[in-house]
Amino acid sequence: MIKQYVLGLQEVDETQVAVVGGKAAHLGELSRIEGIRVPGGFCVTTDAFRRIMAEAPSIDGRLDQLSRLDPDDREAIRTLSAHIRRTIEGIAIPGDLAAAITRALAGLGEQAAYAVRSSATAEDLPTASFAGQQDTYLNVVGPAAILQHVSRCWASLFTERAVTYRRRNGIDHRTVHMAVVVQQMVFPHAAGILFTADPVTGNRKVATVDAGFGLGEALVSGLVNPDVFKVRQGEVVAKAIAAKQRAVHALPAGGTQEVAIDSQRQEQPALTDAQVVQLVQLGRRIEAHFGRPQDIEWCLVDDGFRIVQSRPITTLFPIPEAGDQENHVYVSVGHGQMMTDPMKPLGLSMWQLTAMVPMHEAGGRLFVDVTRRLASPAGRAGLLDAMGRGDPLVRDALETVLDRDDFVPSLPDAGPGGPPARGASAPIETDPAIVTELIERSQASIAALERDIRTKTGPALFDFLLEAFEEHKRVLGDPLNIQAIMAGMEATWWLNDTLQEWLGEKNAADTLTLSAPDNVTSEMGLALLDVADVIRPQPEVVAFLQDVEDEGFLDELAKLAGGTEARDAIEAYLDRYGMRCVGEIDITRPRWRERPTTLVPVILDNVRNFEPGAAERRFEQGRQKAQKEEQDVLSRLRAQPDGDRKADETKRMIDRVRTFIGYREYPKYGIISRYFVYKQALLAEADRLVQAEVLTEKEDIFYLTFQELHDAVRSNQVDDQLIQQRKDAFRSYHALTPPRVLTSDGEALTGAYRRDDVPAGALIGLPVSAGTIEGRARVILDMAEADLEAGDILVTTFTDPSWSPLFVAVAGLVTEVGGLMTHGAVIAREYGLPAVVGVEQATRLIRDGQRIRVHGTDGYVEILP
Repeated sequence: MIKQYVLGLQEVDETQVAVVGGKAAHLGELSRIEGIRVPGGFCVTTDAFRRIMAEAPSIDGRLDQLSRLDPDDREAIRTLSAHIRRTIEGIAIPGDLAAAITRALAGLGEQAAYAVRSSATAEDLPTASFAGQQDTYLNVVGPAAILQHVSRCWASLFTERAVTYRRRNGIDHRTVHMAVVVQQMVFPHAAGILFTADPVTGNRKVATVDAGFGLGEALVSGLVNPDVFKVRQGEVVAKAIAAKQRAVHALPAGGTQEVAIDSQRQEQPALTDAQVVQLVQLGRRIEAHFGRPQDIEWCLVDDGFRIVQSRPITTLFPIPEAGDQENHVYVSVGHGQMMTDPMKPLGLSMWQLTAMVPMHEAGGRLFVDVTRRLASPAGRAGLLDAMGRGDPLVRDALETVLDRDDFVPSLPDAGPGGPPARGASAPIETDPAIVTELIERSQASIAALERDIRTKTGPALFDFLLEAFEEHKRVLGDPLNIQAIMAGMEATWWLNDTLQEWLGEKNAADTLTLSAPDNVTSEMGLALLDVADVIRPQPEVVAFLQDVEDEGFLDELAKLAGGTEARDAIEAYLDRYGMRCVGEIDITRPRWRERPTTLVPVILDNVRNFEPGAAERRFEQGRQKAQKEEQDVLSRLRAQPDGDRKADETKRMIDRVRTFIGYREYPKYGIISRYFVYKQALLAEADRLVQAEVLTEKEDIFYLTFQELHDAVRSNQVDDQLIQQRKDAFRSYHALTPPRVLTSDGEALTGAYRRDDVPAGALIGLPVSAGTIEGRARVILDMAEADLEAGDILVTTFTDPSWSPLFVAVAGLVTEVGGLMTHGAVIAREYGLPAVVGVEQATRLIRDGQRIRVHGTDGYVEILP
């Protein structure tokens, strides 16, 4: 095969990233768009780069060393990458390759000025922009200088920042190759960046233009603040003109220099409004061609705009596909379910198929469209009330959208709504037998599922599962189930609101709900204390568990003194709770039964931090504390005017909350129990597909939707390319932060607390479990890495029920995500832990090991000196 070392930009398009890299592929594609002017040039291809790399066999060994380095070991990366760069820059460019480059130069003008720019094969991609990772050289004049700077561009593939970026994004250094763009220089009056969507809010209908005098380098390097223009629907809607004291200009002999701008010009806009609007029109044309918002570098010369680069904006959160041109408002499901990580396609589709309302996917997350609810006055009031009770940030974000009068349509109250507003459900008696009956119904339904699924394989399994999903929804939607959940929540709200009014006591329900019966999630945490009681007296078992890495460790336990009892205790725990895991709403996540090593650090913490019998003592202490609070509240009420009526009403609500609040956790336990049954059946199908050589590995099914997996089982065929695309997309979704509220314009809203009753510098959140505690912050992002001491305060992104075994060992809780009735809040109250949730960026602002004070009654966290 003939090697092509040089290609003209006009010969290049988007399909040739492997040959010319991302930047050149985009430039070639840009030059084909009607009305878009791109400076002429050529590309030195990746074939040339591979030829150079082959000239230095020693680089291979260095790349092996590089791939083994920790991405945080900056010193080692700096030293090794500098060595590789020096080696590449020291290689003489072979004669035939140098001749190909100088021939292309001669065709454009040998003594003209050029920009020499890196174009890596992993650059300007839809999922990773790699912006600023490799080098660009401006105003390079003469063939010798061009060749020297081509070498420098090749070497810049191994700058410290590029190497670290690839390691963090899971990209193998060997798979990335470097092409180089040599492009005619433009000497502009003004230059800058155009974002065809607002890079801050995500709004796709607002374009942002940054502009400065001279070359764009002044803006990119941060030398000057740019003028900033915002354009919506062909009109400049906002602008901020900066004092631009300096600019970067080209020198006649090559290179660039900073120059001072004349004082009279400093505060003049770099562009007129008409020019800004014209530029945005060009940007919209480019965006339409590439099919997604773009980050565009532009220059203004005498006769108009030149486009010198365009790449996708990779930081924008995607918008759910609606299939219409109407306005939509979406609320995040993950924030309510305490799982804001991306989900794999099978996980997304399974949750959609078993959810009680339609759900829309974007960025690996699920959203509910609440536009119709917001459109009618009654629906809006009910939704805002429910959202405000759960997570004030969601309510605030929704109110921000509603403040724009024209975004949400108005419908009369008779229009279609969603579920009834809070309090609309019919009341039920305060009878513990109702909870017992609901739990028995759920257990019977799951037992029937386990029995009936055993005989189902192939396409028949999928038909069976579709029926099972209907039963799943029937159990969840059972009116008695919903009434029991609402009864506990409404009684909590009544107690908090009424006792604050009557007694001036904040969050009174927090203490009154301690050690409530029938809470399967808090029982799960206490049950692991009982497991620790079995293991604690067995020193051989404790020593063995400290070095456990293999998931088959339970079989090894039986060989140790006391190991059989330890294994039986862990197995019994897994039989009851092994279907749980962090992020459990995603069926693809490994369950504790599949990965029991996850529990080992927590068991060892419990062995170290607790005395025998701790579970029973904890529960009894909580029950007595709740009882004492009840007596105290009732006696204080009876001392008031009309006190007997108030006390009787409060007693009824306390009985009601203690009857029903524990059951709040059970439906989720039922869902996750079913999920584990579904998952085992689907993995058995995946095993068959692997044996038939349809799949490479069984976990590949996680990157197919339920329907696609059904099709694969029926046809014995799978699109390997689709699976790879889904894996790449899933990896990229981790870099995105899901908003609480998202609009169809792409605007991402996180909401604000708007409070002024907290100390300066405090981190504001939502108070969900009363009390104040001071202690060492333990910032833990992975439960398997827990290492807790008594008195520690757990700081993490979110806590779903699987985290509750950690709650018994900590003194307080801070999370980034959560609401008043989400699982972490319920369990924190159960255990009497002061807790503040919904603290934006808590895991970044609080450092592991810092002392903090958690104000669980007032909803803020102080970082102590």
